[in-house]
Amino acid sequence: MDYNQLALELHEKYKGKISLTLRDNDELNRTKLSAYYTPGVAAVSSAIAEQPELLPKYTWTNNLVAVISDGSAVLGLGDIGPKGSMPVMEGKALLFKHFANVDAVPITLDVHSPDDIVSVVKAIAPSFGAINLEDIAAPKCFEVEERLKAELDIPVFHDDQHGTAIVVLAGLINAMKVVGKNLRGCKVVTIGAGAAGTAIMKLLHTYGIGSILAVDSRGIISDTRTDLNDEKKALLPYLDASISGGLEDAIKDADIFIGVSKPGLLTASMVSTMNEHPVVFALANPTPEIMPDEAKTAGVAVIATGRSDFPNQVNNALAFPGIFRGALDHGVKKITDEHKIAAAEALARLIENPTAEEIIPSPFDPRVVPAVADVIR
Repeated sequence: MDYNQLALELHEKYKGKISLTLRDNDELNRTKLSAYYTPGVAAVSSAIAEQPELLPKYTWTNNLVAVISDGSAVLGLGDIGPKGSMPVMEGKALLFKHFANVDAVPITLDVHSPDDIVSVVKAIAPSFGAINLEDIAAPKCFEVEERLKAELDIPVFHDDQHGTAIVVLAGLINAMKVVGKNLRGCKVVTIGAGAAGTAIMKLLHTYGIGSILAVDSRGIISDTRTDLNDEKKALLPYLDASISGGLEDAIKDADIFIGVSKPGLLTASMVSTMNEHPVVFALANPTPEIMPDEAKTAGVAVIATGRSDFPNQVNNALAFPGIFRGALDHGVKKITDEHKIAAAEALARLIENPTAEEIIPSPFDPRVVPAVADVIR
């Protein structure tokens, strides 16, 4: 199947993927028109002006998410700009509606500094019930999210960071059941310290894993390096930062490898130096750090990728629809680390008897969104 050609044909045929529909599908007569618009709507506007907390009671903000990007880190395409990012943002809106019946509006911004992004999002935030940040490059994505979380009274969630981290944690919880290990006692090696990698490391640390090594293009992120930027320095408290060297040094005796970097970085010879029954999450897309067949031949007990054509796909669609469904339904203003861990554990529980080929559910499993939404309170 040539998915690239099919994508072009479908997008041209339907002129995009989403549209608006009316909630009241009954006939729009003169009486309703007078109530929904002038003169009746003035009463609703006045009520909200006097009591702003009534906004979600009387408007679609009770079910509305803004999917916002500046197009600076789109999929594997990189900085392709706001117009190029629109099909991806539309796709995110499609997933919101299909899986969780959440209305989502894609918004692509032609501003790129943290100050400008924050300013624009704050300006439009009153129109929405929640904000989903998407495909904003690291490190500015960290500042943008933290500032918006602090300054807005609605949920703000950068899915590239936290959606990935939640699904990774869910998969690891069940992978440990397959290999018979205690996750909190494992040695974890991650490669890639961008948005997803940073969030994964922080969430695993919060979960209680004490031995986490991070590797970037220059080697192990350690407290002896003098070339670390501020974001990587901020990672040091979450890491075993006393070890130096490269990936081949970090991987020795590791129980778990997590890659959010580039194809081919993990070799069979490196796998052979890992602890017994190693677990590998090779999440680079479209080509992982090691291909599943090679990983299994090298002795990997459980492997996950970001691809749908192999078992154990780490797919953000397992997390974000339920996260926002729960936040909107339960009046949650901030998505916390506790929420993320609860969501991961809820996903893991859906697989009653994990196997090497099934450690996380499919996003098409109808239990996924209700299970996640229920713990976002």
